[in-house]
Amino acid sequence: MIGRLPTKVAVGDIEWDIRTDYRDILTIFCAFNDPELNTEEKVIVCLTIFYIDFDKLNPSLYKEAYERAIWFFNQGKNQEDKHSPKLLDWEQDESLIFSEVNKVAGMEVRNLEYMHWWTFMGYYMGIGEGLFSEVLNIRSKKAKNKKLEKHEKEFYAQNKSLIDLKIKLSEEEKEAQKELEELLGL
Repeated sequence: MIGRLPTKVAVGDIEWDIRTDYRDILTIFCAFNDPELNTEEKVIVCLTIFYIDFDKLNPSLYKEAYERAIWFFNQGKNQEDKHSPKLLDWEQDESLIFSEVNKVAGMEVRNLEYMHWWTFMGYYMGIGEGLFSEVLNIRSKKAKNKKLEKHEKEFYAQNKSLIDLKIKLSEEEKEAQKELEELLGL
């Protein structure tokens, strides 16, 4: 498989055609972050988008199909069970990410009709020093309660809205927060 980009994955001893364009995968990631969806709904959205013939997939294979999707998202590596802090949000960081990916790719990748997820991630992994890496570095330090250097503190103070990850609330949580704020007179 050296040098070949997968367009199918094996589930239940059958090779299934998959959607491999980076936009499809990012759409799945958006669903994963949607507070309105429960875990089961997120899995179904993932499978529905990822597998071209999802409707032909036996429900008894959903778990294996989901594991294979995660394998694909991780570029052919099995998911490690690590609980590292969330450092990026594909939606919130979209402009930063694409700016840097475009720089690495030497072109505007969003203008391309198609780009395989693994190719996109190759560009992503090639991101070097810049605004995005500075944002991720500060997020990482803050998440690990590490002390920021003086220049990082200044950068954070000037770019707090860019650096702090927005908390996504479901409609129910938003309503509860609104009621609490009214109760407290805020």
